[in-house]
Amino acid sequence: MDSHEAASEETRDASRRAGLQRGIIIIPSAFTLGNLFFGVYSMVAASRGDFQWAAWFIVFAAVLDMLDGRIARFTATGSRFGAELDSLVDAISFGVAPAVLSYHLFFADDAWSWVVAFIYVTAVVVRLARFNVEQGGEAKSSFHGLPSPTAGMIVATTYPFFTAPQVAGFTGGLPSTQTMGIILIFLALLMLSHIPYPLVPRISFRNLRTAAASVALLGCAVAALTIPEYFLFPFLALYTLLGVGRAVGMGLRERLPERDPLLDQETEDEGGAEVRSLDYGEIAPGRRDVGKTENEPAEDET
Repeated sequence: MDSHEAASEETRDASRRAGLQRGIIIIPSAFTLGNLFFGVYSMVAASRGDFQWAAWFIVFAAVLDMLDGRIARFTATGSRFGAELDSLVDAISFGVAPAVLSYHLFFADDAWSWVVAFIYVTAVVVRLARFNVEQGGEAKSSFHGLPSPTAGMIVATTYPFFTAPQVAGFTGGLPSTQTMGIILIFLALLMLSHIPYPLVPRISFRNLRTAAASVALLGCAVAALTIPEYFLFPFLALYTLLGVGRAVGMGLRERLPERDPLLDQETEDEGGAEVRSLDYGEIAPGRRDVGKTENEPAEDET
């Protein structure tokens, strides 16, 4: 094989590798667009009054959102384009779609209650923009603020959870409009906060700790697949509240002083001399002779 044929073969190999690389890059974007499909279809279902499937479509979108990032990291095909596309899609699937669902369920009869849904969407958009700026589109150790997919799934699974037979018989059905409004505002504030929320752990059995976490994660996956209407909403609500409780506990431990700041503490100066507490009687008016020895005359007033 001469040099010309060798160069042609290398060119063909490079073309095949480039084509394979482009095919791999398309895979995460396909999952992201699938996320968008379910977000849009959720709004269509909500407009038709099919609230059960509208809720589950948002959950399906969240599953695809989790997979596209993991696939991009696994195949080393993450890009700025993918991060921006993911944020735009998340704003629709976990911002607009849950807001539309909650509007049809709770706020359609009031002229101005849609503003609550608008506040929720605004928080999602701002939270995603801040995430791209602060964490580069990928959380390193924890999320700063409640993740928008979690908030979206909490809003979505409200309907299947409170209409499930065992729950509806106990609670009487869906929450009131006021309660749902409070939930949306609370979620909006958590998304805009800097409360750290842990990442979903990866499946690993390298040591006892990771093995226990992996078994618990697999158990949650089984429960989510078998009894999703009973499991998802309480699980996501518990995850949200635990993040708040953990942040409050961390704040108290860091800010509470170890002792009363109003109490003096006897210390030693740099020379090792003991610092005596000041006797205010020595400088009190009319007590200038206090502390003098018997042989030492008191100073004259003049």
